[in-house]
Amino acid sequence: MSLGVYLFYLAFLILIPLLAQGKVKRAYKKYSRIRNSAGMTGAEVARKILHDNGIYDVEVEEVKGELSDHYDPRAKVVRLSTDNYRNASVAGAAIAAHEVGHAIQDAENYSFLKFRSALAPVASIGSNLGQWLILAGLLFGVGAQVGGNPVLLMGIIFFATAVLFQVVTLPVEFNASNRAMEQMVASGIIVNNEERETKKVLDAAALTYVAAALVALLELARFIMIYLSQRD
Repeated sequence: MSLGVYLFYLAFLILIPLLAQGKVKRAYKKYSRIRNSAGMTGAEVARKILHDNGIYDVEVEEVKGELSDHYDPRAKVVRLSTDNYRNASVAGAAIAAHEVGHAIQDAENYSFLKFRSALAPVASIGSNLGQWLILAGLLFGVGAQVGGNPVLLMGIIFFATAVLFQVVTLPVEFNASNRAMEQMVASGIIVNNEERETKKVLDAAALTYVAAALVALLELARFIMIYLSQRD
């Protein structure tokens, strides 16, 4: 790969996540200013959907930060950032419902969520260790002179676990968003045009996961090509 092509590729990798993050922030900023017709805060939305689904062992807590919302399956807690927890906006309701979607997945033993949770510690090690091994393999070319580079190969294998985690995350997130829409419509939390507005918030958030998975897959493919080229 020539220097010009590599720089273009590097710029592309940087640009994809930035565009996705920008879309999320614009959608969130716009719809966090619009009050949902039910007048329910994110906390109220989360608790209603949980209880509507017979889930009473999951708490809803407020956390600091912007868009720091998440579901913790180990602690059985839906954590919502302050603005979403306290305000009755379209964006806040959408994000709260999405995180509760994960809680419902957990309660139903959704297979992809279970697989992702089991993969998480392995992927964390693979991401950190894999990058160092790949760097060492590329810098020192250990074993490349005899038709292989075992250090680079080991790094690729470790890195692949992190890539797999990113890929498995996609169905988990899309499923949670679908559940969120279904629950909000069924509960009457959103009506008419709010369905379209809610979908825009959820779609923008999902785009960040798609971007992350795409970048990871491209990098994995590049490292594999480098390894194969060294074997020739």
